[in-house]
This record gives sequence, structure tokens and C-alpha cells, in this order.
Amino acid sequence: MNKDELIKRLDDIEWEDFEVKEAESQIPRSSWETVSAFSNTAGGWLVFGVKQKGKKYFPQGVINPEKIEQDFTTALRGDKFNQKIIPICKKYIIDKKTILAFYIPLSERKPVYYNNPKNSFIRTASGDQRLSAEEIDALYRQSAYGTKDKELTELTIDNLDAQTIKQYRQYLKNIKPEHQYNNLSDINFLTKIRALDNGKVTIAGLLVFGTEDSIATIFSDFKVDYLEIFGTSYADAPRRYEFRLMDYPNLYQYFFAIYERIIKKIDIPFKMKGAFRDENQPQVKAIREALVNLLMHSDYFSPMKPRIRVFTNRIEFFNPGALPKPYEELQMRDISLPRNPLITKMFRVIELAENAGYGFDKMINGWLSHYTVKPVVSGDIDNYRIEFFFDAKGIEKDLQKDPIKLGENVPENVPENVPENVPENRSKYIINFIKNNSRITISELSTELSVNEKTIKRDLSKLKSSGTIKRVGPDKGGHWEVIEK
Repeated sequence: MNKDELIKRLDDIEWEDFEVKEAESQIPRSSWETVSAFSNTAGGWLVFGVKQKGKKYFPQGVINPEKIEQDFTTALRGDKFNQKIIPICKKYIIDKKTILAFYIPLSERKPVYYNNPKNSFIRTASGDQRLSAEEIDALYRQSAYGTKDKELTELTIDNLDAQTIKQYRQYLKNIKPEHQYNNLSDINFLTKIRALDNGKVTIAGLLVFGTEDSIATIFSDFKVDYLEIFGTSYADAPRRYEFRLMDYPNLYQYFFAIYERIIKKIDIPFKMKGAFRDENQPQVKAIREALVNLLMHSDYFSPMKPRIRVFTNRIEFFNPGALPKPYEELQMRDISLPRNPLITKMFRVIELAENAGYGFDKMINGWLSHYTVKPVVSGDIDNYRIEFFFDAKGIEKDLQKDPIKLGENVPENVPENVPENVPENRSKYIINFIKNNSRITISELSTELSVNEKTIKRDLSKLKSSGTIKRVGPDKGGHWEVIEK
């Protein structure tokens, strides 16, 4: 039988993802990898007693189903995993053979692993994939969702940027002259909005009001990247970028610098009410919401940086840090789960954010009202992105050229010397990056192409072996060269 026929025989289960194992007389060791992967990804069914050969499934049956079920559920509820897992258990008889099915739920706390954190997996189209150390760290940060920006530093108000505080307070006075906070001293004001707590600067206060030097004491490479590219991708652009925003000291300064630049990329028809443009039109609000969304919900402890790229066919917002729940659920239920609740509060006080949620409705419906193209939301275990296309043709081109769609990650447990060709599109991107920046690092290529560093290392190795590129000098301090043929 094929997959559909198997599912039809198990007709009382609403299938999401599933994996079959023969498990004739004992629990296969690979089952633990699948349990971890389902727990860390989206849940799924693990079926014992079925053999898979290609796309066909053959019921084999379990010899001692009671013992197998007892051993499996005991292990899930015991100390084998770092968290207790309570599965849903089902038993079926197919062709007089006993089949066991276990539903492994998505865990609220991640990562879920067996024996040690290195045995953390996620589910991909190709099966169970071992997580890298960086991805495991991202899951730990995800488990601390909504708490990191409340942490205290050893810094005081003297370490914050006085000019930013002045500008923020003046902005509040301009939009809310009667607001009760306007008469407070700076210390009391910052305490009210939680930038200070008992005289100490919070992580949120540091990111919104800090100086370049004070932020560097916690975040050594803090920045919000904004680039304009004259093409639909790096591959068809004459240069890597035509404009890159200079560095600013904190999130408040970044917001206005980026907003003033990005607003010029959007159609804003003139209204009849005077000779000015109405910058509260829905498509403008959509982009403003996306910008605030990025600043409020990015994971600033991630090695990746918040990034905005303006291509000729779209505007892309890239957020380090995964969504707290599937996008469809956040959109449907309007769930308010800010990654950085204090940063969110600081933007809400001055009405740059209207609520603590993700604002997907405002972004999507606002953009649709003018451009008639629905923004695309996608994500991974440690990031998500929102793309605003200017027309439908842009989406078709993007599906062919966007780096995130240029092949899958290499699993972390696979040796780097296993032969594998580099996907043609991805190799073009790597070569183009090297041409534009001969000293580009593996970490930077990993971020730009949205694949892990092991994948980049393998790609570079294959490109070197094929005589396409070469390394000049040591790993640190050297550079790449493209060999013209």
C-alpha cells in the first residue's frame, strides 16, 4: 500500500507528519531522534510495525505489542528525555498484524533531547535533522521567550544616550501633550517605562536608549542592517548593494533613520486634502508595522542581525528568532506574545506600536489594499521573514531566485567530506558574494543564504575542488579569489 492507503486504513487519526518504523521485536534506536524532532518542530505520529520501501508501505506487525508500548511510553515519561513526554497511543490490526501508533506532541519548552543536548533534532522534508550548537542555543532562547529584555545590567542612566532620551520625551510631548509622564524627571520617566529598574538599566532600556559603547558591553556587534539592491536578488544585481545604512547607536535612532529611507520606496498617492501625501495610508502603515515588528520581536542575542533588504520587486524584513507559534495560529487568534515586551511597551508609549501582537492583519491587509499582492511570511527554527512584493510577477521571480529556497541544510551529523554537488543557484550566490567581498566569512555567507555553516563549509570545499574559487592566505586574515575560466 502507499502512504494514502495506509492513512486511510488508520482512519481515526488526523495526520500531520508521521514516521514509520518496523519495530518488530524492539524499539529502534532511531525512534528517539524522531521523538525529539516531532517535539521540537510541530508534533507528529510515530508508527511501529510498518516497513517503508521507497514510496510503498508494508504492514509487518509488532510481535509483542504490549511490551513495546509499555517500554516506549515508560521511556518517554522517564529520565531518557530532558522533559516528560505524554504521547497519545493507538493500536490497529491491519491484515491480522498489530500496528502501534504514538502521537508525539509539540513541546512548549525546547529543545527536547534524549541523554544530552547534542541529541536535539528537528523535522525537515528529508527526515530528522540534528541541530547545530547555534540552533540549540536559539531554542534555549526561545524557551526564555518574553523574558530576556527584562534582565538587568550593571549600567545606570549615565550610560544611556542623553540625546535619545530627550528626543523620545519630546516626541511623546508632541503627540500627547497632557500625558502624565511628561512632568516626571528623566530617572522617574525611564523607571515608569521600565528602561530602568531600581536604578539599573534593563536590556530593553539599553537597546532603545543606549550609546554605542554601552550597548557594546552586552552586544558586541549590535546593528540593524538596511540595504538597497538594484535587482530581484544578489545574483542579478550589478553590485551587492547600492546603499547601506550607516550604524546608529540604538533602536530608537534606527527606527527613524530606516523609516525615512524606506518610506520613499512605497507608492503614496497624493490626497486631495492639501498638497501633501497622506502617510497614514494602509500600505504605509503596513511597512511601518513591519519595521516596528522587526525591532520589537528580533532576538538580539542571536548571532544573526535584524535585516531589511529593498529589492526592485519586494521589501524583505528578516527577524532573528522564530515566531512563538505557527504563523497561521498567530494570525487567526491575534495572539499577543511579544519576544521583547518591554521594548514593545516603549514603542507603544509613543504610539509607534498599537498593540503587543505581531500586527499581521495590519501588514497583510494594508499591503493588499494598494498592491493587491499578499505578503509572504516564512520562517525556520531561529528566524522568520516577511516579504512585501510590489506585484505578482515579483513572487514568481523570487521563487526561483531567493536564497532561502536554494537547497536544504547539510545535517550536522554528516561528515564534511561526503561528496555532494553544490546547488547551481546557491553556487552563483556564493561566487557573487566573493566577487563583491573577497574577505566574506563563513558566518556571513551562512546568514546571507539562510543555511547552516556546515553547508557553507561543504559548498566552499566543493567549489575549491572544482577549481572555481581558491583561498589565499590563512583562514583568519586571508581572502577568497574567483578563478575566471
